[in-house]
Amino acid sequence: MDLKAYLEERRSLVNRALEAYLPAVRGPAFRVVQAMHYSLFVGGKRLRPILCLAAAAAVGGDPGEALPVACALEMVHTYSLIHDDLPAMDDDDLRRGQPTCHKKFDEATAILAGDGLLTEAFHTLAAAAPRFEGREAVLLEITELLAKAAGYRGMVGGQMLDLMAEGRKISFKELELIHRFKTGALLTAATRAGALVGGGSRVEVAALTGYGERFGLAFQITDDLLDVEGTTEEIGKPAGSDEQRQKATYPALVGLEASRQWAQRLVEEAVAELEPFQDRAAPLRELAQYLLVRRS
Repeated sequence: MDLKAYLEERRSLVNRALEAYLPAVRGPAFRVVQAMHYSLFVGGKRLRPILCLAAAAAVGGDPGEALPVACALEMVHTYSLIHDDLPAMDDDDLRRGQPTCHKKFDEATAILAGDGLLTEAFHTLAAAAPRFEGREAVLLEITELLAKAAGYRGMVGGQMLDLMAEGRKISFKELELIHRFKTGALLTAATRAGALVGGGSRVEVAALTGYGERFGLAFQITDDLLDVEGTTEEIGKPAGSDEQRQKATYPALVGLEASRQWAQRLVEEAVAELEPFQDRAAPLRELAQYLLVRRS
C-alpha cells in the first residue's frame, strides 16, 4: 500500500472532523479558544486518531463511526503537548516547528487552552451518544479507557515519573514503566478504542490492544533516537534536549544500537499481533514498520 497517500487522506479526514467539533473562535472566551485552535492545527501527524480509524477498519467496522473518538484522542494528545512544553515541565520554545502555545500567547493562556482541549475531548465523546444508540456500553467503556489513559494511571502519571527521573540513574524496568504510562497509554487506547467502535470481538480487541502496547513503546524508543540523531528541522523541536535536561531515555540507558534492536523487536511483536486480520490490518502493519525509518 501507499502509506504516504493513506496517511495524508486520513489526516485530512481527521482535520475536517476536528474543525467541525472544536468551537468557533468567537465569543467571550475568544482568546482561549484561539489558543486551542492554534495548538490543534499548527501541525501534527494525527497518529493517534489514524491508529483508531485503522483499528476500526481492521475489525471490519466503519472508520467514519470512529471519528468522534479519534478526534477526542487528538484533543487529549494536544492538551498534553501544551502542558509538557510549559516552563514548569519541559520548558520548550518550539513544537512542530512553530512557537509553543505559551510562547505564542502566554503561560496562563496555554494552561487554560490545555484544560479546554482536555475537557472538550470528553464533551465530544458525550455528544456522540446518538451514534451509539443501542451500544451505549461501548461508548462508556471508551470514555473510561480515555480517562484512564489521560490521567494518573496513564499520561499524567508518566509525566510525573519522567520528571522524578531527571538527573538520576534508573533501571530499564523503571524506564519502560515511564514510557508505558507517558507515551504508550494513549497510543494503546487509540487502537483499543478503534477496535471497540468497530465492533471487534474480545479476541480482536485483545490483539489490537497488544499491538498498541508494543507500538507505543517502539514509538518512544524511536522518538528518543531521533532526539539524538535527528535535527531540529526534522523533529520540529530542539534536537538534543533530552540529554541537556538529563532525561531518562533508551539511548542514555542502553545505547543507540541496543535501542534500535529493542525497537525492532517490539515492531516485530506488534506486527505479529495483526496476523489474524490479514489485509484489513495493512495500514497498521505499515505504520509499525515505518517507526524504524521515520525522521520526524
